[in-house]
Amino acid sequence: MAKTVRDTIKEITRKHLTEHNGLAFGQCLTAVGWVGGTLPELYEEDGMVELSMADVAGGGIVVGSALAGRRPMYVIRYQGFNWYNCPSVVNYAAKSKEIWKTPCPLMVRGIGMEGAIGPVAGSSHHSLYYRMPGLSIVSPMTPDEYQQAYDYFMSNDDVLYVSEHRGSYLNSEEMPDILHQNPDIVLFPISITRFEAVKAKKMLAAKGVNASIIHLRWIKPFNLRDKWRQEVLNSKKGAIVLDDDYVDGVAKSIAHDIMMGTHKPVWTMGLENRTAGFYKDVDNLPPSAEQITQRVLQIMGIYN
Repeated sequence: MAKTVRDTIKEITRKHLTEHNGLAFGQCLTAVGWVGGTLPELYEEDGMVELSMADVAGGGIVVGSALAGRRPMYVIRYQGFNWYNCPSVVNYAAKSKEIWKTPCPLMVRGIGMEGAIGPVAGSSHHSLYYRMPGLSIVSPMTPDEYQQAYDYFMSNDDVLYVSEHRGSYLNSEEMPDILHQNPDIVLFPISITRFEAVKAKKMLAAKGVNASIIHLRWIKPFNLRDKWRQEVLNSKKGAIVLDDDYVDGVAKSIAHDIMMGTHKPVWTMGLENRTAGFYKDVDNLPPSAEQITQRVLQIMGIYN
């Protein structure tokens, strides 16, 4: 059976704790399914440390262990809990190397999940870290991408925010970019929207629309590669940035960079500007394949 994202994270964590003297902190690490099956069955004596997720002190403990050289993994079960846990990360760990010349390497695993368990727990919140200096952001959706993210963490002294999504955990396939010589439009999906973009591409093809897909794995730093720039320049209509975070953040920032680099129109799709929670009256989900398809058809001037 092919290795899944879940298998990859579990294997990485086991080796990190047992072979690299690492630590893992978080809420309910050793219970309730071992965080979606992504953690090995290890305990406190092995370096698996339970912390409350609704307590700002947890971040301070993790930062302290990073300063002590333990390269901790900070597992935040729902990305919405970042609001409680990020102050120590962005205000100390991310600044430590620049201001105090003391590296503070730690890896934050922020896990997205639509709905989740309440209005503070759902969706992704990588935009919360995006505007802060001293850290990098990656959103791996495949086994190889996750391994590359971990290898980066182990070879650099910076804070790494890993924007995960439970919807990717069973995925065992890699997701290469899909380019056309002269596409109608270029999709730049982030996180779980990458899977919806692939579906939308097939739906658009049935309508006679060619959409290229450029998967955004590394969110920060974002570099508009020459190949990507040319793809947008060659397109008829420009590009759309897709995200499972609120659009007033990463999506619009990257859209601005693409627009400035190509002088082509760039649209955004993501969560609406309202609460995202686990209740039908506050459902606020990332763009689906159907919604992406409909938006592209509108941009192309094609109406059903």
